[in-house]
Amino acid sequence: MYDFKPVLAALSRVLLVFSVTFWVPWAWSWWADEHRLQEIWLIGFAATFVTGVLLMWWTQKHRRELMPKDGFMLVNLVWVVLPIFAALPLWLGVGRMDWTDAYFEAVSGLTATGATVLTGLEGLPLSVNVWRCFLQLFGGLGIMLLVVAVLPLLGLGGVQLYKAETPGPLKDAKLTPRIAETARGLWGVYFVLSLGCFLAYRWAGMSWSDAFMHMSTTVSLGGMSSHDASLGYFESMRVEGVAMVFMLLAGISFARYFIVWRMGSVMSLVRDVEVRSYLVVLLVSIGLVSVLLAVENTVDSFPEALRVSAFQVISVATTTGYSSANYALWPAFAPVLLVFLGCFVSCAGSTGGGIKMVRMILLVKQAKRELVRAIHPRVVNPVHLGGTAISNAVLMSVMAFMLIYGATIITLTMVLLYTGMDMVSAFTAVVATVNNIGPGLGNVGPAANYGSLTDFQTWVCTVAMMLGRLELLSVLVLFTAQFWRK
Repeated sequence: MYDFKPVLAALSRVLLVFSVTFWVPWAWSWWADEHRLQEIWLIGFAATFVTGVLLMWWTQKHRRELMPKDGFMLVNLVWVVLPIFAALPLWLGVGRMDWTDAYFEAVSGLTATGATVLTGLEGLPLSVNVWRCFLQLFGGLGIMLLVVAVLPLLGLGGVQLYKAETPGPLKDAKLTPRIAETARGLWGVYFVLSLGCFLAYRWAGMSWSDAFMHMSTTVSLGGMSSHDASLGYFESMRVEGVAMVFMLLAGISFARYFIVWRMGSVMSLVRDVEVRSYLVVLLVSIGLVSVLLAVENTVDSFPEALRVSAFQVISVATTTGYSSANYALWPAFAPVLLVFLGCFVSCAGSTGGGIKMVRMILLVKQAKRELVRAIHPRVVNPVHLGGTAISNAVLMSVMAFMLIYGATIITLTMVLLYTGMDMVSAFTAVVATVNNIGPGLGNVGPAANYGSLTDFQTWVCTVAMMLGRLELLSVLVLFTAQFWRK
């Protein structure tokens, strides 16, 4: 029988690290004189900390090196258990939230999805909005990377945790000889980018609290906001400009920035095939949507069309999900294109969700290779990426991922359709949650939210967010018979 205790021993340390995060909303509640909520944040801290201590005490004799399957189990437990503690203050502090909605909101935050069931965000206590947004900052690059960076977990298999948590098909390329050093480097880049975004938003005219909250949800590509109208609330070109710059930056692999810093040259970034493809797809898409909006007279002028299309294309394609306009009302081609872009544009190693651009590049190259082989069956024509030949094992992994990805989208959509949801809302809700985009179309579009869903539908979307955040395979491997065999 599988021995959970070594995994629970590692989970106890994750809980101890996570308990510290409750002091962030507590500080904001103290600053805003929210006396009742100060107690709620302390309750959240105490519940998480005490649980971590008790779990550590119970498993103290069961610590050992984690095996590969332990890494998968731990990562899945983290993403199931932490939202329980993160949801507790939301459940207690927002009177109209039941447990299903509170857990959904917490999962949406930690997975950097940005879907919400709440309306009247301006009327929420400041510390509650801060907590919703800060969860995205914490979850953006991956909780496990934080743990490996802060607590090297000596003897607890840091490499396996890194591989299970890191998005993208090329997980074996280490940036430094030690995984803890890699994690610290990535979080260092994340911190610098976050600080720059925070100061830029303040310069653009946001209050300190709005700058902090939107920094948290921009760098994490999460997209939650303290306003129902999202960034459209500010009606500011400066704010939108800052958001676009940092969404673009956060959509690129943080590992690339780490390499640029270590080498002291931006050439590795410029030469990267994935980054070039990422920028080209965004530019072409912005051009297409701008021309469409201008031709259809959806907006007053072409410069205005260029502005709104650039913001919305970057926002949805990077899976951030901010809105400055109700793009669901645009000509049908535009909103469908935006949702499609959100499925694959973000780079592997970024805080974005979806298939990732590198997988799409490999799929296109593999398709070209098969076309050549159809004409010349004996030709040797390996797939290359950036001058490096890609092994068949990686290509098979990508194709397996795409098969499971498609099956997941279809299955969850059929489940929602069975509950009576309309086609557009059901399909785009699944696509938006599996790819961690946030808003879909129809009843879950940019002018609406997920608050109209039934409890069962909400749980389906909650599972979809978790599957997407851990890139499907890391979750579904737990349901194979081989995983549980010794």
